[in-house]
Amino acid sequence: MSQLSAGQEVAATLVEEKQSLDVLDQLMKPEVQQSLTVLVDNLPKLAEMVTLMTKAYDFAQNIATDKVLINDFAQGIGEFVKPVQEKAKGIAAAAIEAGERSQEAAGSTVGLFAMLKMLKDPEVQKTLRFAQAFLSVLSERKNEKA
Repeated sequence: MSQLSAGQEVAATLVEEKQSLDVLDQLMKPEVQQSLTVLVDNLPKLAEMVTLMTKAYDFAQNIATDKVLINDFAQGIGEFVKPVQEKAKGIAAAAIEAGERSQEAAGSTVGLFAMLKMLKDPEVQKTLRFAQAFLSVLSERKNEKA
């Protein structure tokens, strides 16, 4: 059994010597020597970059695993989105109700006097001013492109 282990040691030694010769052969090449010189010259910069990247990684890791920060962030987004969501729901409900009312009154016609009466309504006036301003802006932009 000692002969077997001695043979294995000899084989391992030969493999190590071949690998070290391969490494030495590689180190003798001019392009490898030039690359090593550049690498050694830039070691201080590389060390500084690695240090900064390690700090950035640690910071990102701390943020990603901080449950309190994640919960606070989620609550902050929720507080921002909730009013917008409620307003959108209100507008959608008003649009649905307006659609239903217009379907109910589909059989009746809107006469000239009814339109004149509607023109006095402040909400109609506000909507007409908005529509006029909106169309004016669209017209200006179209003229700028042309």
